Amino acid sequence: MKIENINKLNIENDEYIKLNARSKIFSKGKDNYSLDREAANSYLENNIMPKYMSFKSTKERFEYLLENQYYDKKLVSKYKMRDIDELNKLAYSYNFKFPSLMGALKFFNAYGLKTKDNKMYLETYTDRVLMNALFFGNGDLKIAKTTLKEIMLGRYQPATPTFLNAGKQQRGEYISCYLLRVEDNMESISRAVTTSLQLSKRGGGVSVCLTNLREVGAPIKNIEGLSAGVIPVMKILEDSFSYADQLGQRQGAGAVYLSAHHPDIMQFLDSKRENADEKIRIKSLSLGIVMPDITFELAKKNEQMALFSPYDVERIYKKPMSDISITEKYYEMLDNNDIKKTFISARKLFQSIAELHFESGYPYLLFEDTVNKRNAHDKTGRIIMSNLCSEIVQVSTPSEYSEDLTFTKIGEDICCNLGSLNIDKAMKSGIEFGELIENAITSLDHVSRVSNINCAPSIKNGNNNNHAIGLGAMNLHGFLATNGVNYKSETAVEFTSMFFYTVAYHAFRSSNKLAKKYGSFKHFGVSKFKDGSYFEKYTKCDELKWTPKIQKTIELFEKYGVAIPTQKEWIGLVNEIKKSGLANSHLLAVAPTGSISYLTSCTPSLQPVVSTVEVRKEGKIGRVYVPAYNISFDNMEYYAMGAYELGPDPIIDIVAAAQQHVDQAISLTLFMKDTATTRDLNKAYINAFKKGCASIYYVRIRQEVLQDSENYECDSCMI
Repeated sequence: MKIENINKLNIENDEYIKLNARSKIFSKGKDNYSLDREAANSYLENNIMPKYMSFKSTKERFEYLLENQYYDKKLVSKYKMRDIDELNKLAYSYNFKFPSLMGALKFFNAYGLKTKDNKMYLETYTDRVLMNALFFGNGDLKIAKTTLKEIMLGRYQPATPTFLNAGKQQRGEYISCYLLRVEDNMESISRAVTTSLQLSKRGGGVSVCLTNLREVGAPIKNIEGLSAGVIPVMKILEDSFSYADQLGQRQGAGAVYLSAHHPDIMQFLDSKRENADEKIRIKSLSLGIVMPDITFELAKKNEQMALFSPYDVERIYKKPMSDISITEKYYEMLDNNDIKKTFISARKLFQSIAELHFESGYPYLLFEDTVNKRNAHDKTGRIIMSNLCSEIVQVSTPSEYSEDLTFTKIGEDICCNLGSLNIDKAMKSGIEFGELIENAITSLDHVSRVSNINCAPSIKNGNNNNHAIGLGAMNLHGFLATNGVNYKSETAVEFTSMFFYTVAYHAFRSSNKLAKKYGSFKHFGVSKFKDGSYFEKYTKCDELKWTPKIQKTIELFEKYGVAIPTQKEWIGLVNEIKKSGLANSHLLAVAPTGSISYLTSCTPSLQPVVSTVEVRKEGKIGRVYVPAYNISFDNMEYYAMGAYELGPDPIIDIVAAAQQHVDQAISLTLFMKDTATTRDLNKAYINAFKKGCASIYYVRIRQEVLQDSENYECDSCMI
């Protein structure tokens, strides 16, 4: 074993900074992104490898890492050392090189294992992929090889918590986000706070639904005016997330969701204003609003909207407010004198939301009726909230507690097991496309079966009953641009629809195969999957509905050899699903992919790039230039219109096209120029709502003074 004396490296080589700076200058006939690759190579050679602990053999390396408790002995013991050595040689045979400096920086600053004193690196990117392969293989060498191939080729990328923690002895969990519902009693509130601490400690972002909590001034034990409302609970949660993080590797992060018709809604929004009173000001907690259809209808008519007391609603209907469709019961509750209500202008609410978006980018918006109309599990319950990045929409059911906070009834809460396809490389997989999706679904399913969530019994119960997963995708703009397709075009929209149509088919097919091994998820028998009604959009439609009409789209699928499923294939699959079930209650969800897009050097999620060369500020290094995926002088015209120039409508069209086939939601970020008004934002909300988008994540307003330092990614859960 050889250890370099890094104390002698007083001045690090900065050649990589110069190379990276040159990558923003484009020349005809040159692949300018190659300069960024050279920058990454220089960074590794001069700044990382001198600090990398090297070993004579795979065996020696693993013995050291196991003996010093860096790697999980239980996992490694499932393999023979000769098999690990074989996998290691296979991994290094791919000769991986970071395509960009940003990817290298992201890996070594956030993912790669270091010694406990942080002085030496113990992993390269290839080493980390090897540990992921061992984790997903779980002792099966064949599966480990398959997973290794998918990740090394860049076709599939596990979400940050999985990729970061796989195979480590001291680690957080593999799960990205958790969703907790809170009922209107102190036991439930207390449980939510302690559970949030435990989950945040393990590295997950936690989302909490507060809709059921009684409002300010509501009675407690029949004494009027005692309730303090939702803000104090938010303050406690914010402090909890700030306190508990994952060994300093990932900051604690949380979000709270509230119904638009909760009486505390305006104070809820005011808590994020820059000039908010410190007593109510919320600094780091993310806010989300659950928005039913009726809210849009009332705003359209310029009517007053009623805010209903959750305390009275539960007293009258014998169930929590979150479990009632506000749209369906609105006028019934309006006419009920036993339900206390206050009124605000519906348009004023939207105005306040838009103002806050300009100030902070919050709140997230979840279109409640949109997601519940698509809910394949409506007989199990309602979708009442989303997660930190607004792509998870699943049913949750309430828990009940005794005075000592032990469970008397364990409900079902939610966790998100995520991973993403690289659209460009997935298309290039050609005839292996179906196999790629199956491998990805199998990997995600594995995470759902091995994660330890004992600290949160309701989430453990939900996970064990449902094994819900969320396969997403990234690099849409990269694929379109490098294939000569404008992001703002009918071809882009049609391609997106057909891509996710094809992914959906293979995802359900893969989950059906897993059901034959593990059995179906608990509530399959009462789901719309069992009777086939969920799939009627594919099986009982015009046979040509889901076939591409635009010649360029047809050519793209033919070019890469990716077969689009036929209606006959769907009918056959649905019949098989009816017979043998599905292993997973949910399959698809498109996350923002901020971190892993930088790691894998591609464009984020389904959104367009911000600019041809993004500028980020990275710690002591300063400015880092991030050229768009495989950009060159020849294809840069397809990147020329960035997200702010395109505006929200083309992004909404793309997301709406994909949403037709995604059973959960898609993180939709709206980008607005600094000249945008609150009226422009309201138009964007309405457009997204009408087009069938499930949610709105962040709203980004371009501030000209920040253009050279704009950093955007999922700061909450770092997908």
